[in-house]
Amino acid sequence: MLRLVNVNGYYGLVHVLKNISMHIDEGEIVTMLGANGAGKTTTLRVISGLQPIKGGQVFYQNQEITGTAPEKLVGLGIAHVPEGRQIFRPMSVYENLELGGHIIYKLYGKTQLKNDINAMFELFPILKQRKRQFAGTLSGGEQQMLAIAMALMTRPKLLLLDEPSMGLAPMIIKDIFKLIEQLQKERKLTVLLIEQNANAALKIADRGYVIETGRIVLEEAAQALMSNQEVKRAYLGKDQKEIWE
Repeated sequence: MLRLVNVNGYYGLVHVLKNISMHIDEGEIVTMLGANGAGKTTTLRVISGLQPIKGGQVFYQNQEITGTAPEKLVGLGIAHVPEGRQIFRPMSVYENLELGGHIIYKLYGKTQLKNDINAMFELFPILKQRKRQFAGTLSGGEQQMLAIAMALMTRPKLLLLDEPSMGLAPMIIKDIFKLIEQLQKERKLTVLLIEQNANAALKIADRGYVIETGRIVLEEAAQALMSNQEVKRAYLGKDQKEIWE
């Protein structure tokens, strides 16, 4: 479904991504492991068109999308949930979902938009209870659910998730990861996941990549990565395991 070939990305003069090559097959959950600053977020920004690249190619469903504008990529089925729960805090939950579904409204009209919002309320019952509440007054977990729901309103085929568990309580983290598994199974959604809790990410992932200083240094099945001694030492700390268990 997605393929990056020798992609190079910069922030100003800083060479962040160095000949990144990776792929995601349809229906997979793939995670990226790496230290802060290794290039994980930049990789997602490159895929979603938010970060220009200098060299290399990006392919989606056998079509080259290098340099394609972010709004066009959304229309093709790529949705990006950035870190930090970027929702519209002064607006209600319902209004946020309406904004997330602007493409559906343009294509299919108000009735279908309302149906899609109701589908989000079935997936996230707590959001239905909060639908008239200002988004900025939601709890951290509820805000994360809203951010994911807004992305799902675009009817994506590929979902890019950047640190969905950041700052959340352990029980909420479990709920978020169960939701990701549910989306893969029930909606046949393909997911590229960046997550600080490497144990939790590998537990639900099919495969994983390890990125160090802008280079992919390892790619294996999730279970193999969980058993890899170097990966365990670097990313699978005791505290993370206890949180997930």
